[in-house]
Amino acid sequence: MSTRTFRVTVRGVFDGLTAEQRAELLARAPEHDVLRAAFTPEGHLTYDIAARPAFTFRFLDSGEAEEDILDATERAEEAARAWLDGRDYGYKNLRSQAEDLSLAPLGKRQRRAAARSHA
Repeated sequence: MSTRTFRVTVRGVFDGLTAEQRAELLARAPEHDVLRAAFTPEGHLTYDIAARPAFTFRFLDSGEAEEDILDATERAEEAARAWLDGRDYGYKNLRSQAEDLSLAPLGKRQRRAAARSHA
């Protein structure tokens, strides 16, 4: 059985932040800019608190079976909550979306490469 790679996105909205917490997020915003977004095992956070209070965590996980995506999603949500709770950041509307990359359609270049390798 081959290993499946999962990308999990956890989105939410900061809620009830103090002035100090907002200032802290603004100060660290360059580290969390969407242009630096990446799916990582530990999770990568992006936000633009100056524009709106929404945030996104991106996680990379893996499993052996298609059903493992459910566990990966749960781990991602728990990690996002732990990060937010650990900083006492209020949040709401937490939701997640997961993708099994083994089931993702191939791009045009990938299809060409796959066709050449099977020829």
